[in-house]
Amino acid sequence: MDISTPICPVPFEQQPLNEYQDLKESWFFRWATLPLQTYFTTMLWIWVCSWVVVGPVATYSFSWVKHPVQFALSGAAGASLMVALPLLRLYLGWSYIRDRLLNETVFYEESGWYDGQYWPKPPEVLTRDRLIVSYEIQPILRRLQRSFGGLIALFCCGGIVWQYL
Repeated sequence: MDISTPICPVPFEQQPLNEYQDLKESWFFRWATLPLQTYFTTMLWIWVCSWVVVGPVATYSFSWVKHPVQFALSGAAGASLMVALPLLRLYLGWSYIRDRLLNETVFYEESGWYDGQYWPKPPEVLTRDRLIVSYEIQPILRRLQRSFGGLIALFCCGGIVWQYL
């Protein structure tokens, strides 16, 4: 799909709308656009698979036979941190594209890092980009923010339970 603006001097792959399309179609960043149940299933799989790494550390810290609650809480906290890393990467990628689309000017490199230029967006391009941000990217960012909020809430609940052990 060719969405480039004919009057735009920005190279095709550096145009914010094309960067958005590439991000939306990429394997990893597409996770944030999945249906809600599939999205949570993916995050749950990351959490479960991360137990392969955090399980032995939690076992070394707390014997699962003598201290099962401490083992479970420390393992769950470690696994939650492993989920937070891909969530952080998703958030940073989508917020970068949001910022590129919202800016009134586009920074681009003509042939290398040493010759950067700025292109002011025409009003119709700026309006189109801001509509895309409002209706497509902001919901994704809100989902990721709620996911972080849920992780923080679970982490805090685990800390409260830990205090009463």
